[in-house]
Amino acid sequence: MRRLTIAAATLTIGLLGGCGDTGEVAGGTTGEPWHDEVAAAEALGTVGGGAPCPLPVTFGLADGWEAEPIETPEATDELGDLVAEALTRRGGSTVRCELDGRAAVPGFLRVWTADDASTPARQALEAFVTAEPESSGPQYRQARVGDLDVVEATWLSRRALTDSDVREWALAVTVADRTVLIEASSTSLGEPLDVLPAYRLARDTLVAAP
Repeated sequence: MRRLTIAAATLTIGLLGGCGDTGEVAGGTTGEPWHDEVAAAEALGTVGGGAPCPLPVTFGLADGWEAEPIETPEATDELGDLVAEALTRRGGSTVRCELDGRAAVPGFLRVWTADDASTPARQALEAFVTAEPESSGPQYRQARVGDLDVVEATWLSRRALTDSDVREWALAVTVADRTVLIEASSTSLGEPLDVLPAYRLARDTLVAAP
């Protein structure tokens, strides 16, 4: 089990009210910020339900990607508590699983669950996005994936190594009274679009775990 250290459903895109929202027509849009022209990867495995990551949802795992559960580091003092908080919690959600794509592309998908079971998906996602330091320009939209209502976000994140803004994406869905978030993030040397096929696969194949 991984211990964190310091280190094809049809989508119907609808209008969400509020600041930073974009109204999208069915079928999506090309280019910034959503890049709906990027197709989902082929599924060669499944994540969620039980092993390797216990989750209330399941979704497809792309070729070359590996999923591992994440344990919260054990804290022995106040500093340890702060480190554990910084590494495993963000905006009221706790990370549960990491999908490592570095054998195929330079990026990750991370799966989080909202700490408060009553937190709606949109609220949990907004808190998650705004909790990232130096994030800017968030936009939100809603999608229907099979029987599930999914909220998506995209925003710009500041990359210190290259002193540049890079685009990131995430989604949130509430299943069985639990809100799950899936975040797509490239590595410092990767291109953001590299992770989109695996993220689209996860989004498009989301179903409630049996």
